[in-house]
Amino acid sequence: MDRRRWLDDKAFEDAVAACNLLPGPASTQLAIFCAWHVRGRVGAVAGGIAFIAPGLVAILALATLFLASSPPLWVKGAGAGAGAAVAAVALHAGLGLVAPSWKRAAKRWRWGAYVLVGLAGAATVGPWLVLLLLGCGLVEVAAQRVRRRAGDRAGVHLTPLLAAAGIGGGVLLPLSWMALKVGALSYGGGFVIIPLMQADAVHRYGWMTDGQFLNAVALGQITPGPVVHTVAVVGFAAAGVGGALLAAAVAFSPSFAFVLLGAHRFDRLRGDPAVRAFLDGAGPAAIGSILGSVIPLTAALTDWWQYAVTAGAAALLLAARRGVVTTLLFAAAVGAGVALAGGPLPT
Repeated sequence: MDRRRWLDDKAFEDAVAACNLLPGPASTQLAIFCAWHVRGRVGAVAGGIAFIAPGLVAILALATLFLASSPPLWVKGAGAGAGAAVAAVALHAGLGLVAPSWKRAAKRWRWGAYVLVGLAGAATVGPWLVLLLLGCGLVEVAAQRVRRRAGDRAGVHLTPLLAAAGIGGGVLLPLSWMALKVGALSYGGGFVIIPLMQADAVHRYGWMTDGQFLNAVALGQITPGPVVHTVAVVGFAAAGVGGALLAAAVAFSPSFAFVLLGAHRFDRLRGDPAVRAFLDGAGPAAIGSILGSVIPLTAALTDWWQYAVTAGAAALLLAARRGVVTTLLFAAAVGAGVALAGGPLPT
């Protein structure tokens, strides 16, 4: 941006702030917005596709390897090792969001309550987690509205469309519904979608095993692009390449819609009191859900050495402050070594 002077510093800062207020992958929305600023809607579509495509191609190539019916032994071990580190990555992601969110809290006791709701929801309710996030946001809107003067106006502009899905339509309808929830209702960071996807992909529809799902999350972390790319692996497991492309298209469509329909209002979005209030509630709940996702992710492990990998990954991320990709690659190497040495692997 500095070299080509497409946006000045203030416009870019406002774009970053506005994208962080929206549900969905902020990095994708920022890329789409910058392209919109340069060449309008056609530029936004082209820029967004260019941002998404490399990571999507990479994760699909890896999915064909890791989800093959008879992958090589070292591949199975690498997947089991990287998957074992995913819970530690989720813990690292959630803890990293706590301090800045705590500083912005309107009321500290409500902030704590929202975090606990999200944590409990991630560990228990699975696919209905999004309703808890929305509920926390709306509760905070109502709480802050009470404090305003009677003449103030604070309409809620973030009322996502909820619909019942999974009835009929074979695989494609529930897959599309899951992808829509991932793309449109993920607040506070990519890992908030993990318990939602795990509940649908593993426990509700049986598209994947727990081990395969952990592989999918690890692949989403290693490949370039947002964590939302994980949904393509779930789609691949459910319905092959076509399912992967459908899931990715549905999951990223809200990001394009937000920018194409609302980019001209981004400067006002940042100061909208209703939007800020909604995120004051949904944001802490999302952090809680990220931390809560550690519970089902850990519960999905089956072999003793995977728990050791989880502990080692947590030490690398939290104590040694190593990067996520480095940690996952190290965990994958440990898993490949265990497999080649004849150690137990998840079935």
